[in-house]
Amino acid sequence: MSKGRLVIISGPSGAGKGTLVDRLVSRVPGVWVSVSATTRRPRPNEVHGRDYYFMSPEEFQSLIDDGDFLEWAEVHGNRYGTLKSMVAEKMDEGRLVVLEIDPQGARQVKAAIPDAVLVFIVAPSFQELERRIRERGAETEEQVRARLATAEREMELVGTYDFVVQNDDIARATDELVGIVESLGEKES
Repeated sequence: MSKGRLVIISGPSGAGKGTLVDRLVSRVPGVWVSVSATTRRPRPNEVHGRDYYFMSPEEFQSLIDDGDFLEWAEVHGNRYGTLKSMVAEKMDEGRLVVLEIDPQGARQVKAAIPDAVLVFIVAPSFQELERRIRERGAETEEQVRARLATAEREMELVGTYDFVVQNDDIARATDELVGIVESLGEKES
């Protein structure tokens, strides 16, 4: 079986990455979405092993020390990382692997796996991005401001990505993302 492809989906907090990835999975058979490890506390309705592998800072540091991460980053005071072994296993099976990670991690993965495809998700405006972040209601005002400052910096990286999808209409943005992913399979056939 041919080796699978790796697609990295990133963009600022509130752009709708998770929603688009969920819709991509429901429309494209065989997609495997990597579950990141994190030191942050679970949000309501998040499940260990489904949304993230929630772990202590000590557990996370042990994985760093052992070289077990494909990428890891500290974002807003918490660490996030992608386990090498899981990604390698699924790619060896010939699967399309999707990583939903921040731009800092995306650069690390692209350096390690140059043929990874980078897709940047953007909201239609910065005001809409702010509205989406605030609508979650899961963070303090200080945390919201930090996310918005990070989003501004991340938006400067948009030109370094292979594709940019504007999430102004969820159905249209989903169609665009599905089209990108399906075109990758066609190039290998």
